[in-house]
Amino acid sequence: MIMVDIKNIIEKVINRVPKPMDVKYRYSVLLPMINNDGQWELIYEVRAKNLNRQPGEISFPGGEVEEWETYREAAIRETVEELNINEDNIDVIGELDYFVSYHNSTIHSFLATINGINVDKIEPNKGEVDHIFTVPVDFFMKNEPKIYYLDLHTSISKDFPYNLIPNGENYNWQKGKHSVYFYRYKDYVIWGYTAKMTKHFIDIVKSR
Repeated sequence: MIMVDIKNIIEKVINRVPKPMDVKYRYSVLLPMINNDGQWELIYEVRAKNLNRQPGEISFPGGEVEEWETYREAAIRETVEELNINEDNIDVIGELDYFVSYHNSTIHSFLATINGINVDKIEPNKGEVDHIFTVPVDFFMKNEPKIYYLDLHTSISKDFPYNLIPNGENYNWQKGKHSVYFYRYKDYVIWGYTAKMTKHFIDIVKSR
């Protein structure tokens, strides 16, 4: 017989920091703002075409969080690596809301200003970034994104034990929707998570 020690249970739980369940991947990104001739603009990357994941797509600097670092440290490290700038050029303002995706990952995002370097002097890491471009924050203040929705359905394996749940194969599984945002700026299409975080940032700026 296993004895339950309530003191041990309390010690394990009382100061525990909660986190999302079933998360396998942790990512972190930076929303970099730069003052370009007196106008604040967001820097976007066009990912290198030879990358395995999302080649040629538009993103913010960022990547997977290593075991030894915090989300903030990962966002800074990835920005330094991808934009080829120094950590001293990055001034983190704060953390925005984080996103828990339907594919078992969390994405944290941080707003920062890029200082001490002109945007036209930034030469990104060509192994990861094809090129960068900027969009005035004012553009997003004036232009709402288009929003589309994906229906999320439950896909069940053949060996699922229907006999163990009420109504068996007729169980009423919940369905969900995933919103996908699109911004058009000149010849660029900013979409997906990058657009969603842009919209989230602008909503914060507009809030009272």
